[in-house]
Order: sequence, then structure tokens, then C-alpha cells
Amino acid sequence: MQFMVMSNPRPERPSEMRGRQTTFWDWLEPLKQSGACTACYVKTGRGAILVLNVDSHDTLHRYMTEWANCVPAEFTVYPLIDPKVQEDIARRG
Repeated sequence: MQFMVMSNPRPERPSEMRGRQTTFWDWLEPLKQSGACTACYVKTGRGAILVLNVDSHDTLHRYMTEWANCVPAEFTVYPLIDPKVQEDIARRG
């Protein structure tokens, strides 16, 4: 299952978050290496967007909790569908 997760960090001074931000990148690296995170983008201003490939909602919940422990934030989650699957549905009519 793939999900796009967008973070909206708490409105704290960026300079106050610098040390904690590095914990996010340290946490993220193994997810990228394992393929659990297939894309990462940093939003202008603050926040990030990750595409996570997970085996269950429990895994998604665990990742989001770990992420929030690195950088406290609110999250918006979008379930994603493989474009090939949608194309096949459209072509079948």
C-alpha cells in the first residue's frame, strides 16, 4: 500500500528545531534504503512530503509516530493507487 504523507510542523522557530531536524534525516535514511520511502520532498517554508510503501496501516501508523517524535507535526495522508492499475481500469471501460 502506498501513501503520500505531508507534514505540517508546529510553528516553532527554525533555529530552535535544527538539532531535532537531523534526527528526522537519520530516521528517514533506513526507510529510503529499504524501499519503505520511495520519495521525499521538502516543502517550501517547512514540512516534508513522503511517499511510503507499507504492508499495513499499523506500519503506516508506526512510521508517522516515529516521524512526529523527530519533528512534532500534523499530518495529512493520501492513499495512492498505482497509475498502471488505474490505466488498466480505464481501458477496460
